[in-house]
Amino acid sequence: MSALNYRETGATRHVPLPPGYHHLRHRTRIGQGRDVFEAAGAAVTTWRMHRQSGARVDTRSPRVETGTHVTLSLGLGPLRFYAPCEVVWTAYGTELIGFAYGTRAGHPECGEESFLVELAPDGTVWFDVTAFSRPGCWYTRLAGLLVPVLQRAYARHLGNTLRRMTHHRG
Repeated sequence: MSALNYRETGATRHVPLPPGYHHLRHRTRIGQGRDVFEAAGAAVTTWRMHRQSGARVDTRSPRVETGTHVTLSLGLGPLRFYAPCEVVWTAYGTELIGFAYGTRAGHPECGEESFLVELAPDGTVWFDVTAFSRPGCWYTRLAGLLVPVLQRAYARHLGNTLRRMTHHRG
């Protein structure tokens, strides 16, 4: 079992995010209504959104719970990046569903990322990705400013994936 490789565990729940990291905030409108909210929340908390986005998800837990270990991987063939993480907090509420995972030893970054589905008072369903990270290995240090660009593109891709998964509901 690998330990988390950063100190500010749970900090994606708070504003401001911790200093000394690259910060990411991305918001996507998913749709409208409780049915869309519940479908999107289920997709996020059962790893379906990540799988549908093209990531491989290796975990023993079918549902997100605090303490769950998961390794995500992206890439093609032998060129694959592995990202070991641990779920550090969850939200299973009537207007907010989601979770955050933190990076473990062996992850190319150090930090935390949250994935939240929100049902706004007007019925709009939003998907928010919030993260703080910094390079955790030689190749992410070498990639420099390209990493935040790729992270933002992936957050946008997750939002679009989730919207497609729930579009028939509202």
